[in-house]
Amino acid sequence: MVNPIIRTATEADDTELAELDGRTWSPLHAVMPRPERPYPPFFGERNRPEHILVAEAGGRLAGYIRLVAPTPLACNAHVRQIQGLVVDDAFRGRGVARALLRAACEEARRQGAVRLTLRVLGHNAPARALYASEGFTEEGVLPGEFFLEGAYVDDVLMGRSLTPSHLTPSHLTP
Repeated sequence: MVNPIIRTATEADDTELAELDGRTWSPLHAVMPRPERPYPPFFGERNRPEHILVAEAGGRLAGYIRLVAPTPLACNAHVRQIQGLVVDDAFRGRGVARALLRAACEEARRQGAVRLTLRVLGHNAPARALYASEGFTEEGVLPGEFFLEGAYVDDVLMGRSLTPSHLTPSHLTP
C-alpha cells in the first residue's frame, strides 16, 4: 500500500495527466478511441484543473479522479459525479484508487453535495467491486449502451449518499 498525497490539479499537471491518460487507456474502461501520440492537452473548456484531484506517490502522479456537477441545473446542484478515475499501472492494487475515491467524497461534501454518482462499464468488474466496497450501489443499467471491440457493453449507473442515512430522503439512501 502507498499513502498518496491527494491534491487539486494545476495547469502544470497538464502534460503528465495527458501522458497518464494515454498510457492507461483500455477498452475495460474507455469508450473513446485509443489516443495517439502526441497526446492532446488534458485540460480544456470542459476539463478544468479544479475538477481534478490527483494522487502523488513516489515523486510522480499515480492517478487522478474527475469530480464535476452532472448538470448545470440548480435542482441538481446537490449531486456531484465522478467522470473518470485513472491509476497508473505501476500503482494499481496499492490503494491509490480507494484514496482518490475517498478524497472525492470529502471534496463533494465540501462543495455541499449530499449525493455522488458515477457510470462504469458493465464488464469492468474490478472497478464495480471497488465502488461497491466504498458504499456505491447499482442504481440502473443501460443494457448494450456501448459497442466496444465487437461486443455490446452495459453502462452501469452507481451512486451513494454522502450524508448519514437519517438525514437523507429514503429514495436516496444506498
